[in-house]
Amino acid sequence: MAKEKGFVTEITPQSEDFSRWYIDVIKKAELMDYSPVRGCIVFRPEGYELWENIQRDLDRRFKETGHRNAYFPLFIPESFFQKEKEHVEGFNPELPWVTEAAGEPLEERLAVRPTSETMFGHMYAKWIQSYRDLPVLINQWANVVRWEKRTLPFLRTSEFLWQEGHTAHETEQEAREETMRMLHVYRDFVQDFLAIPVIMGQKTPSEKFAGAVDTYSIEAMMKDGRAVQAGTSHYLGTNFAVAFDIKFLDRENQLQFTHTTSWGVSTRLIGALIMVHGDDRGLALPPKVAPTQAIMIPIGPPKTRDVVMPRVDELFAQLKQAGVRVRVDDRSDVSPGWKFNEYEMRGVPLRIEIGPRDCENGQAVLVSRISGEKRIVQQANLVEEVERMLEEIHNDMFERAKQFREDNFRSLDTLDEMKAFLEEKRGFVEAGWCGSAACEKTVKEETGATSRNIPFEPTSHKSTCLVCGEKAAHTVAFARAY
Repeated sequence: MAKEKGFVTEITPQSEDFSRWYIDVIKKAELMDYSPVRGCIVFRPEGYELWENIQRDLDRRFKETGHRNAYFPLFIPESFFQKEKEHVEGFNPELPWVTEAAGEPLEERLAVRPTSETMFGHMYAKWIQSYRDLPVLINQWANVVRWEKRTLPFLRTSEFLWQEGHTAHETEQEAREETMRMLHVYRDFVQDFLAIPVIMGQKTPSEKFAGAVDTYSIEAMMKDGRAVQAGTSHYLGTNFAVAFDIKFLDRENQLQFTHTTSWGVSTRLIGALIMVHGDDRGLALPPKVAPTQAIMIPIGPPKTRDVVMPRVDELFAQLKQAGVRVRVDDRSDVSPGWKFNEYEMRGVPLRIEIGPRDCENGQAVLVSRISGEKRIVQQANLVEEVERMLEEIHNDMFERAKQFREDNFRSLDTLDEMKAFLEEKRGFVEAGWCGSAACEKTVKEETGATSRNIPFEPTSHKSTCLVCGEKAAHTVAFARAY
């Protein structure tokens, strides 16, 4: 019993040390482990299955909007980066280089892919000749490397997994429509599938992607009040088309440069998922993304096993056939209470308890990981009741996260108000900004907060800049961020 009592006591409370809580949870839930390479992690099956579920649903959404998958090389010639000056300056501090292979120095250094705009640009210049070849709508599921100085599992690692969409279009209008279409795909996915509310908007010039004309993002609030950039979509204009000579004959037989876009999300969504929904008991996973949606736990003394297990097996088969990701834990060497704690810590959304009395009465007990609600249901209706409760849990998780964001969101007018709020509390601040890079820099230096984006739907419209007091050009969401 001593072992059982200690199962979840190793998790540091969020209020004591949120960063320590995060590391405790992902290690205890066996989502990852540290690799021997600095800044790189090993995705254990529980963690990788989260990514598989994210990938599966996003991939479906991409294909429904006409995109197809391809794969491009991991290594990128140094000369490619020199073609787009702003792009290489933006990534140069993070680039790892291959300088030697097979014992011989390379004629040209190769970067290990930080992103693939340059490689796509090179290939698109070969493939696109006419307006009839457009649009090109390609997505890539891949790994990328950015040699981070400070790392945090899932949220910021030297190597991570992601998808990157790269498209080419006849006109600026079409490319901008694509940019916004994919931003909305991300917004809908993160809110509907991960139960994370986000703020959608445009990045300020200092925060936009290197080489982009405009960058748009969705921003999520973690339980420590910090922001995570949950997805970005970039309108690249003709910047990369000019750099890589991506031209086409238009409908008047004139040579034109294509307008391109890029957009992506990464495994940092797993980190956001943990930090938005987790609590002092451990993980709390939304049902749509959870590797295990329901855990069945037989209850009762060993002598009743012959009565309980056949019925558990029958109900398990029904749930599996209905598409519920369900498991049975029939271990006899640990108590039901130990199992309850374990699966709560692992974030399994729903627990199904079945004992000898339940078998006699044709019932089962459903327990929500989020609310703790216990619901007695008829075994004959178990599939329908489980599906209903999983949907309720998902909706409840979204509403709780949304309420938390609202409780920790302030519309303020001055820098002093922002400093006081961020010192006393946590969260996002909505404030006016004149558009000056100097004022934006002052906010960062004095509060540690950065502009997250210029929301499309601010809660208020500010008239003055929080720093200089001059007329506000934009209402901006500021926050300290991962």
